[in-house]
This record gives sequence, C-alpha cells and structure tokens, in this order.
Amino acid sequence: MAARLRAIGRAALLGVAAGLVGTAAMTAGELVEQRMTGRQDSHIPARTLRILAGRPTSDSDDYPAWNHAMHWLTGAALGALRGVWSVTGIRGPSATTAHAVVRLAFDQTLENATGAGAAPSLWPAGEKAIDYLHKGVFAVVTGLASDAMNRPVLVSRAGARSH
Repeated sequence: MAARLRAIGRAALLGVAAGLVGTAAMTAGELVEQRMTGRQDSHIPARTLRILAGRPTSDSDDYPAWNHAMHWLTGAALGALRGVWSVTGIRGPSATTAHAVVRLAFDQTLENATGAGAAPSLWPAGEKAIDYLHKGVFAVVTGLASDAMNRPVLVSRAGARSH
C-alpha cells in the first residue's frame, strides 16, 4: 500500500505541473479572446478568494494579483486531481470531459457559496459559452499533459464486474 500511495503522491505532483500548463494555456486563450471581443476581465475569482481568505472586498474593487492567484491555485489543485486520475487509468477524452465539468463546478461552487458570483443560469449566453470554452481549454491541455507525464500504472481490475 505504501508504494501505491507514493505513486499517487507523485502523480498528484505531476498533475500540479499539468494543471499549471493548462492554466497557462487558458490564460493565453483568455487574453486573445479579450483582445478580439473587447470583454473586460472578470473580478469574480479575486472576490471569491478574498472572501475565502476573510479579506474585505466590493463589487467595484479590482484585485488583479488575487485574480491570478485564484486561477493558478485552482489550476494547480485540479491538476493534482487529474494526475491521480491519469495514474489510476482515468484518462483520455472521457476523463478530459469530466475534468472540464469538475473545473466549472469547482469555480461555480466557490463563487456561489461565497456570494461572489451569480449562478451561470443568470449569465448571458455568450458569457457562458466563453467561460465553457476557456475551461475546456484548461481541461484539454491539463489532460494531455497529465496523461503524458503519468503512465497508468495503478489501474485496478477490482470491481470491474461488481454489478
């Protein structure tokens, strides 16, 4: 069991690296998209992190460092999850699709639980599509990097026919 836990820990660390690569790709894509569309930066991630950290915030405040911290910390944390998935055999396009959903759900859970952001059902359709696109880029790049760095050495066959 100790060897399995070490392999999971190593995969999680490599997943952090993959998540940072995915965050870099997502951030670059956001910058290109914003130049093309004229869309302003969202300050919801910064407000979310500041609320979680017990710091004051307001709708009018602009905290770019906090915004970047939230993006990069989320990417690293969810990259660790993807690393564990990769090493245990949860890989490829189906894992990437699930990971995109996890990324969206993670962001929305924190933003809505803290009161920093509105539910996506209240967003204009175009903003929702842009957010889904960027989170999809994160998931694809993170998944490709994680699957490349983490061989599926911990695939278990236990329970494959348990139903």
